[in-house]
Amino acid sequence: MEKKIFIFIIILTCVINKLCAQSFTENFKDSTLRIDYIFSGNINSQSIAVDRLNVMPKWYGKKTRLTELPIEGNGQITVKDYKNGKILYKNSFSTLFQEWLSYDDAKNNVRSFENVFLVPMPKHKVNITIDLRNNRREIIKSFTHTVDPEDILIKQIGFKNITPYTTLSQAEDTTHCIHIAFLAEGYTKDEMHMFLNDAQIANNAIFEHEPFKSLKSKFNVIAVMSPSEESGCSEPSSGIWKSTALNSHFDTFYSDRYLTTLNIKDMHDLLAGTPYEHIIVLVNTNKYGGGGILNSYNLSMTHHDKFKPVVVHEFGHSFAGLADEYAYETEDIPMYPHDIEPWERNITTMVDFHGKWENLIGEKVLVPTPPTTENINKIGLYEGAGYSMHGVFRGQQECRMRTNETTEFCEICKKSIADIINFYTE
Repeated sequence: MEKKIFIFIIILTCVINKLCAQSFTENFKDSTLRIDYIFSGNINSQSIAVDRLNVMPKWYGKKTRLTELPIEGNGQITVKDYKNGKILYKNSFSTLFQEWLSYDDAKNNVRSFENVFLVPMPKHKVNITIDLRNNRREIIKSFTHTVDPEDILIKQIGFKNITPYTTLSQAEDTTHCIHIAFLAEGYTKDEMHMFLNDAQIANNAIFEHEPFKSLKSKFNVIAVMSPSEESGCSEPSSGIWKSTALNSHFDTFYSDRYLTTLNIKDMHDLLAGTPYEHIIVLVNTNKYGGGGILNSYNLSMTHHDKFKPVVVHEFGHSFAGLADEYAYETEDIPMYPHDIEPWERNITTMVDFHGKWENLIGEKVLVPTPPTTENINKIGLYEGAGYSMHGVFRGQQECRMRTNETTEFCEICKKSIADIINFYTE
């Protein structure tokens, strides 16, 4: 009887996968529609505008579970059939613009930010909707526009003059895997050997961590050799400005160690035609810093002694949407309202703990702060996470998402990462 059930499950899985594949080929081409947007405004009013439509040769994102989301994100992009309104594709994201809206600077000033999203190229006319959400998980701005794949003004990109790249590790099945691209920033043409070495170090660091280590065969990783005019990185607080491929800089939102780039279109121009989906920008600097944004990119310095833990930590943000698990003793940053459950899987306000790590502890076990010797590694609810000392909880005392000194992700983060990997590859 058990053998028959097992065979039935295998057959059912094959049927589902075949139907999903048919759904993709019915509605999409094996190419990428890259949509460049401008997000602008302030805390009182936001605006979204289409800047440019582009088509790239191949599609490297998901081809199954097209309308499902593994995590909510701070925003979502939805592709619908123009004629019948049926949802064909969805993905989630976060943006630097939304983060900026949480700062005092956004109360009176107006700023604009580039954003780029990739969706499979539709075969027929579609409506595409962008939803932006606040930290209460409420939609604050929604924008819908129509895309006709026959539009002659959709620019072809990545069909020639492709940035040189090399493969660091190849997936077992390159047609059904997760694609990562390391991108050089602040490396001159003569320093590309250094970049390739740094990319290999970063790649090894990520896949030394579980669950990436056990699931490495599901990833295809390349290093894209984009040269910069000058070596290094801009440091505005020190009056240093460099001419680099992405014009990345420290002091984002006046935070000394926050390293980002605002040149998102340039980033995707450099990657066009390469097999990429998730982006890790390696910055040629010995100054400490980094940043990671869900389904957008992460940046990390390369020549500081914390390079390896930082690039892994930031990938936790950009790939899996994991929240920071540390808190500031001097001040609480109200990133997570205590009466709303965060969408991130590795923190909770206990407003709605269901679906997170309650199955790992059996019940809501509050752990004393600081924890005692007997429960130092126990899975439970540790107060202090998401930049707040009180009201936001993490699952274990230590984690890669909490400190650079911790050698592994906590069990909660491991499960979250594994779930997302399996979502995209099973």
